[in-house]
Amino acid sequence: MERRFEQIIFASRWLLAPFYLGLVVSLVLLLAKFTQEIFHIVPHVLEMQEKDVLLAVLTLIDLSLAGNLLLMVIFSGYENFVSKIDVADHKDRPDWMGKVDFGGLKLKLIASIVAISGIHLLKSFMNIDNTSKENLMWMVIVHMTFVVSGVLLALMDRLEGSHHGAHGKAAAAAKSDHH
Repeated sequence: MERRFEQIIFASRWLLAPFYLGLVVSLVLLLAKFTQEIFHIVPHVLEMQEKDVLLAVLTLIDLSLAGNLLLMVIFSGYENFVSKIDVADHKDRPDWMGKVDFGGLKLKLIASIVAISGIHLLKSFMNIDNTSKENLMWMVIVHMTFVVSGVLLALMDRLEGSHHGAHGKAAAAAKSDHH
């Protein structure tokens, strides 16, 4: 009975698969928005001011970073929690695939959020005439919150890794002393 119960619990990981499929749909939505932005920018690029072109390009970079973030979450989340993606022999398989654990995914996630937040902040600074000081202040506060959160997450991950490393070395030393 216990074995069957554990098999059911193990099989329940497949309940996450539709979440990752939904994220693939989200990636398609981002592509649609990216394409819309390109078609909006291209016909007017020669009449746009340099600042407006830079703001438009930053918007495209922002959408691209969000897409990269989604792809990392889809691949890493699926591989960490559902099943391995069997494309090991594919020539275009990213090197990081299968190597990003949950801790690494958290750090990549917060780094992407910081980058996206930084781009929004840069866009606001470039368009400072149309941004209120109060909004700008809150954007800086939110961005710094993301930065501090990222640093703290990285620090906790490092401390946890060094704790496991020290614990593992101590256990190995104790084991070799017994022999």
